[in-house]
Amino acid sequence: MASASTPYIPGQLNDPGETEILSAPLESETSIRDSSPHTLTKAVFARRSEYTLPRHIRIKVGSWNVAALKGTEKDVGGWFIDGRGVEEALTGLSCNQDGAASSTKIPPVPAPSAGNAVRESVDDQESRYERKKETLPMRDHSSLPGGSDVALYVLGLQEIVDIASPSEALRPYIDPAPSQKWKTAMSEALPAGYELVAEQQQVGLYIMIYASRYIKPSISSVSVAHVGTGLMGYMGNKGAVAVRLLLGETTRLVFVNCHLAAGTDRANLDRRNWDAGQIAQRLKFEPADDGSGVFDGSAEMLGDEDVAWWFGDLNYRLDGLPGDDVRRLLMLHTRNEYDIGQNRESKMEKELSQEVGSISLEDRESKVHDSDVVGDPRDDIKADLATNDPASIQMTLSSLLSHDQLRQQQKARNAFHEGWCEGPITFMPTYKYDVGSFGMFDSSEKKRSPSWCDRILYRTRKDRIEYDKQQREEDEARRRDEEMKQRGMEDAAAEDDVLFDYDPETDGAEETDAAKDTDPATDEGEQVPETSADLHESLKLHYYVSHQRVLSSDHKPLDAIFMLSYDSVVPELKAKVQQEVARELDKAENERRPTVTVAIDHHRHRYFTGRSSDIAADTEDPSDADGIDFGELAYTQEKTQNFTVANTGQVSAKLQLVDRPRDEEHSAASSAIRWLDVRFERADEENPSPGPTQPGEDQTLEPGDTVNVIITAKVHDIDRVRALNDGSESLDDVLILRVEGGRDHFILIRGQWLQSCFGRSVDELTRFPEHGARALISSPQPSSSSPPSSSTDRVPLSEQSVKWSAPREIFRLTESIEELVERVVAEWGMTTMSDPKENTPPWESFPGWPFTPESHSEHGPSPQERDTLRLAVHEALDTSSTPQTHLPPETPPLVRLELLAQTLLDFLASLKDGIIPAEIWTQLIPAIPDIKSIITTTNTTSSSSSSTTHSRSRSRSNTANDLLDDQRTRILDVLSATSPPHNIAFVFLTSMLARIAAEIAPLPSSSSTGGGSGGGGTSFTDEQSPTSSPTRRSSSARNVDPATMRRQRTEAALAHVFAGVMIRAPWPAKEKERRAEEERREAVVRVFIVQGQVESR
Repeated sequence: MASASTPYIPGQLNDPGETEILSAPLESETSIRDSSPHTLTKAVFARRSEYTLPRHIRIKVGSWNVAALKGTEKDVGGWFIDGRGVEEALTGLSCNQDGAASSTKIPPVPAPSAGNAVRESVDDQESRYERKKETLPMRDHSSLPGGSDVALYVLGLQEIVDIASPSEALRPYIDPAPSQKWKTAMSEALPAGYELVAEQQQVGLYIMIYASRYIKPSISSVSVAHVGTGLMGYMGNKGAVAVRLLLGETTRLVFVNCHLAAGTDRANLDRRNWDAGQIAQRLKFEPADDGSGVFDGSAEMLGDEDVAWWFGDLNYRLDGLPGDDVRRLLMLHTRNEYDIGQNRESKMEKELSQEVGSISLEDRESKVHDSDVVGDPRDDIKADLATNDPASIQMTLSSLLSHDQLRQQQKARNAFHEGWCEGPITFMPTYKYDVGSFGMFDSSEKKRSPSWCDRILYRTRKDRIEYDKQQREEDEARRRDEEMKQRGMEDAAAEDDVLFDYDPETDGAEETDAAKDTDPATDEGEQVPETSADLHESLKLHYYVSHQRVLSSDHKPLDAIFMLSYDSVVPELKAKVQQEVARELDKAENERRPTVTVAIDHHRHRYFTGRSSDIAADTEDPSDADGIDFGELAYTQEKTQNFTVANTGQVSAKLQLVDRPRDEEHSAASSAIRWLDVRFERADEENPSPGPTQPGEDQTLEPGDTVNVIITAKVHDIDRVRALNDGSESLDDVLILRVEGGRDHFILIRGQWLQSCFGRSVDELTRFPEHGARALISSPQPSSSSPPSSSTDRVPLSEQSVKWSAPREIFRLTESIEELVERVVAEWGMTTMSDPKENTPPWESFPGWPFTPESHSEHGPSPQERDTLRLAVHEALDTSSTPQTHLPPETPPLVRLELLAQTLLDFLASLKDGIIPAEIWTQLIPAIPDIKSIITTTNTTSSSSSSTTHSRSRSRSNTANDLLDDQRTRILDVLSATSPPHNIAFVFLTSMLARIAAEIAPLPSSSSTGGGSGGGGTSFTDEQSPTSSPTRRSSSARNVDPATMRRQRTEAALAHVFAGVMIRAPWPAKEKERRAEEERREAVVRVFIVQGQVESR
């Protein structure tokens, strides 16, 4: 079957000049980099003619209703695989070409010879029949191609279980035992190398497909489905099982095995049509990828395939003929295969004792649904009854087939009319025989009429398209007929008047336009896929026969052999085309792809490379780097660097700066503690000095344009400061320059963190070395820009012992602030005596001076200059130096004071635990339960001191001061017992506040001397008491002098500012409780801000 240069592949027909198709598997993956796989797939598919070759394979499709009889699987290998069991005389296989068009390629039956024994006779075969054993005739020869000459074996079985049994029909699961025995029988009968590629079972329906080893690698996208149309329209005792597979990555094949409703009544016929319609509508397969790039994920339906087969027990009967007459008519032919005098032949003779002429078709014409039914075949049959002429058999079959319900329903377009085809039927009806009988039709009491219940239909895509085209043409003709009828007699008379008005130029124009409208090739509403089925006749039927000599069921099995031509993908050729297409697409894409170049000043920045999100070691070669090093970076220190982006491509480039992806652990924190501010800055002829553009906005660069990217580094978030101090984070980041439609550029950014005293706890501050925070070990990844330190103080903080009784930073700041307050107050009068009304001191206008931002002078340094000076103060604290020594000498005292005051508040707010931590505050609250009542008593004493006698005032003041001293003692006892460093820091701060209050809001001499060492006579007035009434406030306000009132406002403002940064404890949820908690915290600080504290210090 193959040429000398082309090896023969079983199951495949190779043309002598055809190129050999290698079966080597496709390489796992090709190294193709393409940004658009969908475009690549489509481009490769457009060149599929370069990597596909035509192939031709045989497909054998078989169908058999085994009637749930045991042992039927014993015959499957003989009739389906080997092609035995065919009675040539009754199937037309011995006819000449004119007698059987479908059997012309079958070789003649070999004559008996010495080496070819005579096949077992029908009588001997029936006499040795025994259930559960093979029933095929002995010494039978193969009449059909089989074995390794077939590439695909598709077998559909019906009733492998008893579907009449309720236990089987309603079983909630599939019993695998019946299907397993059929698979075993098939595997034993098939030649070596065949594999099961698909199977599906539904109650008694079962389909299985075996492929040869040479065709199996080209099968993909296998999908199975099933539809139940039995009881209630959904049970599985009737219905279909189906398989869809993709052959050679080009051709979709669908196989449907069905069992439709039984019965001979008209209602049964309608139910069969309904079953077929339900199966066609409800069959769905998973989407298949054929390499076309069109893959929308929707399910595939029956009709989407290239070739389909529909077979099984369709149960269509002979309509309009008496069953007894048909039985006798057919047995006139089957009795000739028996020996005269045998029992079976004698039984037939009894059946045939009635005259054939009793068949009266004319009386039953009303039951025939086809108006073109062939007439009574009696005249032709009578002339040949005594002969064994195959032509007479075919004439009988042809006469009966005109009454076949399936053909009638197809013609009436009730079922199987959408392009479905069937080969010529030249074999005896497949139903219903006595089990174990060759030609004895149903001899039971029911005496069922013989019928071609078992059928094999097929359809190509071309058949479906031609049917749709014909349907459109008929619809168009019908529409025209209706229009003609609507025009009526009036238009008909008008046509008579212009009988001879003929224009040859317009003749046929209407028909031409109509033809264009109905031509599927030009119909924009339908796009017909171009497949091998559209290019040539892809499917040819070679054999369609039944196996009459199989006796194990009341149905005779039948099969059909097809030759399928299709284009198969050659993996090696496809891989080569795919590589070529990928290179072409890459080239075209690169030409259209935006391209930018990032230029960084290598002399200005230090560089380092990155291998991932982590920062790698520094490199000495700047050409290998793609990053910026900010060097040493301190708290609130701001540094700016920049690089240039140029559009070096041929198309516009749209840029955007984005943050690097963060993991779940750091995503929330990273967005809140950003230390980089990035922006674009452009300058051109039309706009030489435009404002900076914030990140997140697109920047479009035309070819040749450039833009500067300015990066500002500043660590100002206290949470990040703490993380940098303990080494859990570093100043490493990745800036992504995203080019829309192009590749991303990754700019690695790095800095070296300088350890800071901000963000520490009080305990950590007491462990600082002599030279401050800068003597501590920095982050775990030191920058190469920082020289290694040789100081013996650079050891981990956890290894340091406690060196100080309290944080030195608090002592330096409070000491400097006290000195500057005295200096500013003293110098203010000397510098403003010329016009004191126009130069009101800030502490008189703002009670919280110098710790409130609104009290700071509007004159003096700019905000940028203040940031520089504040950074110098931070440097002094980090190096354990006096803050004022790091400020320029020309800095005014007022500016110095404002800077130090703000720095003190920032420092206290940055402490991890505060001056009074939450755990200490919890212990402190029970120790001062009466602080509000004591404050109220003190308010009364202070308010009445100016209107009473000196002795009475002195007595009341002493009582109030004793109560305040008791509260101070309790507070200090709790602090000292819990944490002495916190106690000392608290005393530093409250003493500073008391001195400042006394300096900027001094009391009259009588009041200042009235207090003892335990405290002064000033405290909260009713004006500040939240519980006092308006009447009481007004009366007491008239009894208090202005100096006392200003002192009280100053104390209240300072206590309010510092209570918020010194005390760390959770706030209550309710607003009323929150206000009470705020008053309690301010009272704890305020009891220490009195004149007596200054004197005692």
